[in-house]
Amino acid sequence: MLDKLRSTVAESAPVAPAFTCGLDATLKIISGKWKPLILYFLLRGPTRYGELKRAVRDVSDKVLIQHLKELEADGVLRRNDYKEVPPRVDYTLTQLGQSLALALEPLCIWGTKNMAEMQAIFVERDGWMRKKPG
Repeated sequence: MLDKLRSTVAESAPVAPAFTCGLDATLKIISGKWKPLILYFLLRGPTRYGELKRAVRDVSDKVLIQHLKELEADGVLRRNDYKEVPPRVDYTLTQLGQSLALALEPLCIWGTKNMAEMQAIFVERDGWMRKKPG
């Protein structure tokens, strides 16, 4: 009887991840090195893949495509396929994506304001890492 109850509970359990707080929910969406930058550049409006690739420097095609698919699945961006020859596709933020990108804006302002200090800290930290015995 206990096993039947456990299996019933397991089957009815929600598929969505449980969040510990709002920040946890947000981080589940923007986790990944490049996702916040993708959202930032999509705030400008409809953007084609090549434009995103140039804007988000150093990201590989594989990772950019993966992140775009994940953000689309999460309802944050929309892939617009114009069904033309040659193919034309662009990406836009959904309403949810726009609100998320705007929520990231203060982080961008903070980063711009503190960029020089962060650069100095990273240079110092890199020096420590090189001196550390293997």
